[in-house]
Amino acid sequence: MRLFKDAKYRFIEARKKAYVLSAAVLLVGVGAMVINFAAIGSWQVYGVDFTGGSLIQVRFDAPMDVGVLRAALGGAQAPPITEFGEDNEFVIRAPIAEDRSITEVADEIESDLAAALGADAFDVVRTEAVGAKVGEELQLQALYAVLFSFVLTLMYLAMRFELRFGLAAVIATLHDILITLGFLAAFRVEIALPTVAAILTILGYSLNDTIVVFDRIRENLHKKGARKRDQIELVNESINETLPRTILTSGTTLAVLMALLILGGAVLRDFTVVLILGVIVGTYSSIFVASPALIEIQKKWGLGKTGEKKKHQPATV
Repeated sequence: MRLFKDAKYRFIEARKKAYVLSAAVLLVGVGAMVINFAAIGSWQVYGVDFTGGSLIQVRFDAPMDVGVLRAALGGAQAPPITEFGEDNEFVIRAPIAEDRSITEVADEIESDLAAALGADAFDVVRTEAVGAKVGEELQLQALYAVLFSFVLTLMYLAMRFELRFGLAAVIATLHDILITLGFLAAFRVEIALPTVAAILTILGYSLNDTIVVFDRIRENLHKKGARKRDQIELVNESINETLPRTILTSGTTLAVLMALLILGGAVLRDFTVVLILGVIVGTYSSIFVASPALIEIQKKWGLGKTGEKKKHQPATV
């Protein structure tokens, strides 16, 4: 059985509609970042990992309602509280206060919980402290990690294919990262180190899917008479030939991630949601962003050396 065996979809002809859709989503994301900056003084909602503060994990002897816990810590003024696995375990993330040290903030939270719920009702599983300086350094390191991955992507594709393939892949990957950041800003998802790991995973997934499509485009360009063919037709043919692999890979990955989202609990929720978004956007961009970008680059700079002489064995999809 081969899905989409005789597919002949005209993907590239729909690229202008895809441009409009991508631009609209990106504008919404940028708007959300601007609103966040005006409301909370930051483009994104950064967690304790990046801003500094105290992380306190508490476990209760009996199931505890998060609303009761939030009321014990000041109601609307309470720090962010998330469930951690079971319904009796929580993580409290308290940001740094200007007039108090991290240790003082953690001690105050423990005292408030003991006063409201009883000192014997819970145990403090762990307490972690992240200084503001460390948080700023982690922000820079996360940015450097993303930028470094872009540089390596460009170098790898320039060596394996040609520079124009690398440029198109970087454009598509940048598109995916910006949409993901816009989503995080719009829904005010807290950015922590696991979120950065998810973003880097998205980058790898998007790149992998794009490489498969580009490899088939290169193979078809090596065929006799390929340079005289309409390049839009050739790219459409390449995308349709790799479509079964794209759908099966994305579908099975999404199935696993949906199971992880349902069964993984609050601990993995943000990480999983970001990955699900990344798989969808990455699949979309490999077809409607990377491939059209390659065509536009070829219109400006030509086909390069591809098609002059076959130098590799065709890949199997």
